[in-house]
Amino acid sequence: MKAYKINAADFQPLATGHGACFATDMITVEGHAVGYCYREAPDNEIDSGWRFLSGLESDEYMDDSDNLAIYDVNTIANYDPAIVALLGAPVGSAFERGSDGEHFVPVDFEPVED
Repeated sequence: MKAYKINAADFQPLATGHGACFATDMITVEGHAVGYCYREAPDNEIDSGWRFLSGLESDEYMDDSDNLAIYDVNTIANYDPAIVALLGAPVGSAFERGSDGEHFVPVDFEPVED
């Protein structure tokens, strides 16, 4: 069982109504800030298309599905409120945390083909 950094009872309504997203345990369990995120075409009607990573994940880490989970976007906003400003970005957008450690900057995104 995973020990999450923030208790769900402590969540605030920072980004409600955006649907689901994927995020890694580096954010929700280890407590790292979001360092990289992108929005791809949603998998289904509840998926927002957003994917959130700390930027510290290795290929081996990402290959282990136990290190990823589906969350409501509001959950990840509670872990890192800086993402809220990005949520209106269209599919195909990607961002990484800038050198100031606070703001995100747009980066090129190449969707992965299945």
